Amino acid sequence: MKKINNISIGGIQQKIFNLVLIMILLVVAAYTVVIIYQGNHLKQLVTETNEKQIQSITAITSQVMDGVIASTLGRSTQMEAKIADDMFEGVANVVRMTADYAEKLFEAPENYVPFPVSFPNAADDGKISVQLLTAEGVDTEAPEIAEKVGLLGNISPLLSALYENSGVSSCYIALPDGVMLLADDHPSSKYTEDGSLITFPMTERDWYKGAAESGGLFFTDVVTDVFTGQIGIMCAIPVYHNGELAAVAGADFFLDQISEGVSALSNDNSMTIIVNEKGHIIFSPQAEGPFAVKPGEEAADLRKSENKELSALVNQAFLEPTDIVTVETDGSRYYMTGAPVKSIGWTILTAVDKKATDQPAVMMEDQYNVILNDALATYNKNLSSASRTIVILLIVVTILALTGALTVAKRIVKPLEAITRRVQNLGGNDLQFKMEDEFRTDDEIEILAESFANLSAKTLQYIDQVKNVTAEKERIGAELNMATAIQASQLPRLFPAFPNRPEFDIFASMTPAKEVGGDFYDFFLIDDDHIALVMADVSGKGVPAALFMMVSRVLIKSHLQNGDSPSEALAHVNDQLCEGNEAQFFVTVWLGVLEISTGKGIAANAGHEHPALRRANGEYGLVMYRHSPAVATMEGIPFRQHEFELHPGDSLFVYTDGVAEATNKDDELFGPDRMLEALNRQPDAKPEVILSNVMDGINEFVAGAEQFDDITMLCLKYIGPKA
Repeated sequence: MKKINNISIGGIQQKIFNLVLIMILLVVAAYTVVIIYQGNHLKQLVTETNEKQIQSITAITSQVMDGVIASTLGRSTQMEAKIADDMFEGVANVVRMTADYAEKLFEAPENYVPFPVSFPNAADDGKISVQLLTAEGVDTEAPEIAEKVGLLGNISPLLSALYENSGVSSCYIALPDGVMLLADDHPSSKYTEDGSLITFPMTERDWYKGAAESGGLFFTDVVTDVFTGQIGIMCAIPVYHNGELAAVAGADFFLDQISEGVSALSNDNSMTIIVNEKGHIIFSPQAEGPFAVKPGEEAADLRKSENKELSALVNQAFLEPTDIVTVETDGSRYYMTGAPVKSIGWTILTAVDKKATDQPAVMMEDQYNVILNDALATYNKNLSSASRTIVILLIVVTILALTGALTVAKRIVKPLEAITRRVQNLGGNDLQFKMEDEFRTDDEIEILAESFANLSAKTLQYIDQVKNVTAEKERIGAELNMATAIQASQLPRLFPAFPNRPEFDIFASMTPAKEVGGDFYDFFLIDDDHIALVMADVSGKGVPAALFMMVSRVLIKSHLQNGDSPSEALAHVNDQLCEGNEAQFFVTVWLGVLEISTGKGIAANAGHEHPALRRANGEYGLVMYRHSPAVATMEGIPFRQHEFELHPGDSLFVYTDGVAEATNKDDELFGPDRMLEALNRQPDAKPEVILSNVMDGINEFVAGAEQFDDITMLCLKYIGPKA
């Protein structure tokens, strides 16, 4: 043993030093192994936790979407089926009313005087008329035929009223003798191109033979109308007298509205399909694929489809509303449901592409990966810093001895093991990782635990947001789609509206805002010499306002057609709308009735915008006068009316507040002055051009700013009485 500078070499002091040194090195080596093992174990744990979280997110999102689909898709399909059922039941009621009236005629012919009925007059296009049609070889001058025609003519007013108010495309009644009375507004279609009257073998048509053979109410398959070429269905019912077939009553219903409705209810991810009683698809938005419409000889019977899921769904949908099922066809999977249209024996199917419903899960998974990558980046950054700290600590621990090393090791390992156990227990409904006191180590382990806690909280919050947003979006989308379709179908949209009336020209438009609103316009002939003009705006937005709009429109039209003056009509409508108006809606109305032959008119203004009037060779200007209160504000109030007169060349323009209150990005209003400026760009132009100029003026002014209100306009140019 040597002693150098008071340090013993080779003695007990060295042995103790060597023993401590060896123990320290062993502890450092063991500690290093533990750190490496725990680091690798932690990385593996993060990977496994990531997979579990993604699986849980996917499962929960799928459950949420399945619930949303089940709660909304079935209701929507049943609603569409109920609307179609009511539509066809309405056609059946028209036929029954016609048949009931005919039975009374045949039971007591002595109580009726002959009622004249004429052959179709092509000049009456656009007016409702009852026309006489015959099969080839029938002599209407023969006494027996003439007597039956005169008796059957008494049903003419009923046919005209049913055609005008029920929505059918035509209504009629035919005798076995080859004579038929038909009500519509296009008599010119009964003539060939050379002007010859078409003979019509009505007793050979499917509707006549089907009703006669069945002995009761009969609906045809989808057929093409002989006179117009449009597709539709015919409903018919036999009329018996003394046990023998006396006549067959019927009505046509063109299916263009249903076709437009199917297209409106469909989009890139969902579609509505109508299947007839033969199992053939007759309406579908698809032009190709398994749900495309094909001709009758090529159409497949879905009830007998090789796709068992599809055939089972279709067969059940003819009997009752079905549950939501998953159907795979043509390489795609769909959520599908169906509901029967019992009045006609059809069914409506709705299909939603499963890819669209899986999209929220994909979005959540992507968002989760972003959050996880951020957490891992933070962890790796802190781990790198921690590694340097650990090296320094190991050197310190080596100097300070084994006890310090063991203490530090225990302090590091214990919270990691606790985190591991907690993460491994995550799953099912327990997806939240919470901070605990044993995780609060004031180092990278606490940062890691906080990262897990934040990630868990954000994941649960995102799942709740997806549930709420998805359910609300489905509900609002279904309501707005239905309300938009109903609202659009109520307004006159066919122009020129009165092609056979050269005394005036009229055009109207409604440009809706984002949500369904309460604006509406209307115009209709009260009789051959009076036309009614209506421009109105219901307070509020959304589906309730749209429903209030439809009720207001129907009531105004009904009272005017019953002979009320504008002020009387508004007073009656006001009292009716005040009853049960718990939502406290009100409607501003400008209402005018113009005598076509003289240009004289009567107008009433219930809280609406001032109309604009242009005299011949002049410019448009506002007509200012005192208004009455808005309709539905208080029962029993009177409404003022005033007289006005249009001369040949004069024009009248009425509108809703969406025109004057159109707003640009600087919150400036379009205003009446800019409106008059737009009207007077081409003051003598046709009404359609006038409305286009005003709309162009609004678009130039707002310069892309969001539209907050409906923009509704109507323009009438008075040409003057026929020469």
